[in-house]
Amino acid sequence: MATKHKTTQEPPVVLPIGLNTWLLDCVPAPDCKVCAANWRQLNAANDDGDIVKASRHATEIRDHASGVHS
Repeated sequence: MATKHKTTQEPPVVLPIGLNTWLLDCVPAPDCKVCAANWRQLNAANDDGDIVKASRHATEIRDHASGVHS
């Protein structure tokens, strides 16, 4: 005898407009290969819709640009 399962799905979380812009706000240092690589990966992840991965690359850029290039 097959049992019937009732599935429920919670509604998606709606994040504030502009949150992604704030998360990804960074400026790679000019002529830095590390910053440039993270910038490419940030854009690729953002294009794929992976905001978590994109925000990690943005953090790397902010930390690298402010720490190494000060």
